[in-house]
Amino acid sequence: MSGPVLEVRGLRKSFAGVRAVDGAAFSVRAGSITGLIGPNGSGKSTAVDCISGFQRADAGQVLLDGADLRGLTPQRIARRGLTRTFQDVRVYEGYDLLQNLLVVAQPFVGVGWGGELLRSAGYRRARVAAEARARELIELVGLTRLVEAPAAVLSYGQKKLLAFAGAMMSAPRLVVLDEPVAGVNPTRINEVAEIVRRANAGGTAFLIIEHNVEFITGLCEHVVVLDRGAKLAEGPPHQVHQDPRVLEAYLGVEAVA
Repeated sequence: MSGPVLEVRGLRKSFAGVRAVDGAAFSVRAGSITGLIGPNGSGKSTAVDCISGFQRADAGQVLLDGADLRGLTPQRIARRGLTRTFQDVRVYEGYDLLQNLLVVAQPFVGVGWGGELLRSAGYRRARVAAEARARELIELVGLTRLVEAPAAVLSYGQKKLLAFAGAMMSAPRLVVLDEPVAGVNPTRINEVAEIVRRANAGGTAFLIIEHNVEFITGLCEHVVVLDRGAKLAEGPPHQVHQDPRVLEAYLGVEAVA
């Protein structure tokens, strides 16, 4: 791993005078799997929305490979190499798995609406490449036998896997996973962890927001803890979970003087 792929500096966001994110600052190293944790109301979701362009921060910087993302739309941020999933699964229920991923791929093929309309040679090449990428990702998440099935027949956990594949379609530098195992069958949690590891081995960095401490501890090499909108602690998982401030704020255990 080299330097940071993502740098968050002094991020602030308020709603009706209530500061949801209060000077949060942290980074994600290229090629890493980093966890972002904190108690309810700590600002995790708002911070991620600001990082990915779904909300505009009041102050601070978000840098992707050194380039400032402030003011960019989520679509432009995704084209720069930062994609995400959501707590609420977002798939096209009436489309099959392959079609779901090809819809996601359209903004990235770079041939324009004219090429698509005329089915130009450039469009056809891009389509073949996108389909190959989609099939590869469907295999990665273990859904090959359902490739022609409508997304509506998938279980909740399988829909999360399809959303993960969608976030990977553009070969991003960084993927933000928002609660990837929340509501997922316990037997599938290890499967999700292994899929993330395999994708990470290909060079993609991950920032994972998750309440499942065991999942984060077993998967992430670095953890950032937010509390009241600011960074409370960071470091290797075992070190973070022994920090008295974290025990008090996140785990609900009062620190011993």
